[in-house]
Amino acid sequence: MSNLESDPARFTATLDDREDHAPGDEPQEAAGHWVLNANIGLGFSVVLTVAAFALVIWPIVYGPAVAVALVVLAIAQMGVHLVFFLHITTGPDNTNNVLALAFGILVVFLMVVGSIWIMDHLSHNMMPMDQTMQMQR
Repeated sequence: MSNLESDPARFTATLDDREDHAPGDEPQEAAGHWVLNANIGLGFSVVLTVAAFALVIWPIVYGPAVAVALVVLAIAQMGVHLVFFLHITTGPDNTNNVLALAFGILVVFLMVVGSIWIMDHLSHNMMPMDQTMQMQR
């Protein structure tokens, strides 16, 4: 008989080579780790937001380049949110999360581009305004 307290191969509640675990199982992390990550993410988010406001308020960047700088800051802000708040990384256990994110981006892209395409064709195929006004008289 095996005594669980003296058995060297007993369950230890940590992930190691002796225990069977599914992909995506991660060892439990201390609460301090989550708080530290959230605070680092909050700090980055605040800095990026203040930088975006500073770009618009003060002439730090050449005028026509402000839009490009804001797009870069917005992409950086999305990256911070994905990594620090949504915990999406490139690890093998996050494959489904990354695929779901890519599919969501594809759907949003198709909806936006499709809507713009439809509105462009509607605008192109509409009767000119002066002819519309003459028909109403």
